[in-house]
Amino acid sequence: MTTGTPPPTAPRRSRARTFIPLAVAAWAVLEIWLLTVVADVAGGFTVLLLLIGGVVLGAVVMKAAGRRAFRNLTETLQRMPGQPGATAASPAAPSGSKGNGFLMLGGLLIMIPGLISDVAGLLLLVPPVRAMLGRRAEMSVERRMRTATPGSLSDAFQQARIHRPDGKVVQGEVIRETDSHPDEKPRPPLTP
Repeated sequence: MTTGTPPPTAPRRSRARTFIPLAVAAWAVLEIWLLTVVADVAGGFTVLLLLIGGVVLGAVVMKAAGRRAFRNLTETLQRMPGQPGATAASPAAPSGSKGNGFLMLGGLLIMIPGLISDVAGLLLLVPPVRAMLGRRAEMSVERRMRTATPGSLSDAFQQARIHRPDGKVVQGEVIRETDSHPDEKPRPPLTP
């Protein structure tokens, strides 16, 4: 006896879930091969010094980017309305606040053992490259948010980005005028 419902189908595996592990494996093999080629040409001690230097340089870059991000956050919070010495206008982004994420990513790529990741990390230290990647990432996020379907996670992010020009948030409570049960106690008001 059949019910007439089709058998369940397995969800399709996305291309990213198929190709990302293959790309990571190919990248690792290429990094190891390149390190052995350089070790044959320049010597193993030179490769060891390159790897140690990459770890140190990457740590310095990540630490500097982290300090810069923390300083920008502190400056922004100090300029928030209601803080002593703050203006009534909404806080502007501090100068040099863009690209901290790419700086940290560059430091991480430099820290990862391998020459290809070191070159990619060094490219991320170049300000025009960071600016170009930042613009492309912003355009990609905006494009995905425009095509978001109602009720999706992207839609929630889009709704969260809606701001009023004056930056004010009005706190309130919704009260429904309905017939309540006589034994039901009224709820206390919400407090922040």
